[in-house]
Amino acid sequence: MNNDRIFDGIAETFSKNIYGTTKGRIRHTLLCDALAPYIETPMHVIEIGGGTGVMSAHLASLGHSVVLTDASKDVLLQAKTNVEAFENVILRQQYLQEISDLKEYDLVVCHAVLEWLDSPFDAIAFLYQGMQKGAKLSLSFFNQDANLFANAIYGNFEYIAKGMKAKKQVRLNPKQPLSASKVEAFCKSLGFNVRDKAGIRCFHDYMRDISHQSSKYDELLSLERQYCRQEPYMWLGKYFHLLLEK
Repeated sequence: MNNDRIFDGIAETFSKNIYGTTKGRIRHTLLCDALAPYIETPMHVIEIGGGTGVMSAHLASLGHSVVLTDASKDVLLQAKTNVEAFENVILRQQYLQEISDLKEYDLVVCHAVLEWLDSPFDAIAFLYQGMQKGAKLSLSFFNQDANLFANAIYGNFEYIAKGMKAKKQVRLNPKQPLSASKVEAFCKSLGFNVRDKAGIRCFHDYMRDISHQSSKYDELLSLERQYCRQEPYMWLGKYFHLLLEK
């Protein structure tokens, strides 16, 4: 039985909590920035765990042919609405492990998926093995190191001492945050070439006055863009992004 977390029954809540907030808006913008230099010509793209289709719609608007996959029927219903204006998007309901045509794509997009899986490193290896030589993988995931840092700021010392494992798993809390440096090292060990890396939301989630996330959004976005690839700030991104090439 597959124990990977999907969002049947809570798709609307998922969409509102992620994309109806500054945290979702800024994450999407920064990921679009990270992809921009690598998608200048038309490509065949597959987005794995594409959710409500926000990134697939962006890629389709640029002229790319996109296959959007997700394991959740409910989420795909929302995605259908978001991509219905584009004839160059195909929707498929399937788990990551069921995808058998990875070799057909120039770009594989896998954003905010690994942290919901039982075996995230096995998933990365599956992607590497299935991709064609020269294809690129855009990989982002919830950053364990940033999660620890944030909980220390909030004073959640008992939670940290217990390995940051909640007694009761909240369905919208990632089940398995990942260390950015360990994921990067593992990708290299498989044979991936790291073309680019960046922290996503290096400052947003740590702001003392959270009203500034909205009222000073433009200034905040400018700062995120300036420092997302610079150490030490990139390692504090609430999400981490790797642009990999096989």
